[in-house]
Formats: sequence, structure tokens, C-alpha cells
Amino acid sequence: MDPGCSSSLHFGSCTFCCKAVYGKGTACRAMGRLFHNTCFTCSVCSEQLSGKPFYTVSGRIYCEDHFLTSGAHPAQEVCNSCGYLIKDMILQARGKSYHPSCFRCVVCRRSLEAEPFTVDTDNRVYCVDDYRRVRAPLCAECRVPILPTEGSTESIRVVSLDKNYHAECYRGEVNLI
Repeated sequence: MDPGCSSSLHFGSCTFCCKAVYGKGTACRAMGRLFHNTCFTCSVCSEQLSGKPFYTVSGRIYCEDHFLTSGAHPAQEVCNSCGYLIKDMILQARGKSYHPSCFRCVVCRRSLEAEPFTVDTDNRVYCVDDYRRVRAPLCAECRVPILPTEGSTESIRVVSLDKNYHAECYRGEVNLI
């Protein structure tokens, strides 16, 4: 122990350099171990990481930038919508990755993060309301889309002779001749 330092200020030994750690504010704890602030650095660029986001892979410590670019990150995710690298939270939908802010309805552009959605045959993503409006069958009588009534999630329609009708538009006349 350094004779010039009081034993009450000795916090232990640095995991990296094995030297004694003295003085408040000169060290940090990470991964359950003690480091001098000057020893707790990115293994690529030597940036001090005390108080900053860091990643560890196979015993090596990385700053956020080098974790994403050094090959230590198992697979860089690219947003299926905008094409940019996803550095924060990843939204997975339909087997693809998105920035949460990029996962939007193709019609109204509303964010669909934590919202119900549906996909058409061309893999375009819709909010449920717009999908119903765009893809709903048209009534053969009045030519208006057959949509669920207010407060309902299901639409009621009559199908007769391969034609769709609102229940109130269907005449149901039978011609036997």
C-alpha cells in the first residue's frame, strides 16, 4: 500500500493493471469488478468508458461504435424500411428488422410499433383500419366498401353468386325462371 494514502481510501486493486485503487471518483465498477477510470477503456480505440454504454464479448470491452463495427457484434441489423444501420432498439416483424419509428402503415404513415397490423399479398404493411378501407370488398349494389360497423372488428356481408353485398343492400330475390 502507498504510505502516503490513508488505508480508509483504499478500495482494492484494479482488474486491468492490478495496482491499488485510491480515492473517491478515480475508479468504477463494471461487470462486478473494479477498474481505474483510466484503465476501463475500449479495447479498440482506448476511449474511457466509465459512465458510458459499453459491451463485452469474449472478455474484450468495446465502446458502442466499435462494438457495432468491429465484428464483435454478431450481426449488424439494417432497417428494412430506410436501409440504415439499427443502433438502438430493433423491431422485428415478418422476419425483418426495423427502427421502431420506420415500421409504418403504407397508407396513413402512422407508426405501427405495438399496434395491430396486417400485410397484403405484396408484403405491404397496413394498419388494420387502412387495410380494411383499401382491401375491403365493394358492395355489388351500392359500390361502397363493406367495412365493420363503428366499434366492431368484423364486417357483415352477404355473398351471393360470387358478389358481395351489405346486408341492407342485398335484395335476396329469387328468380326460378
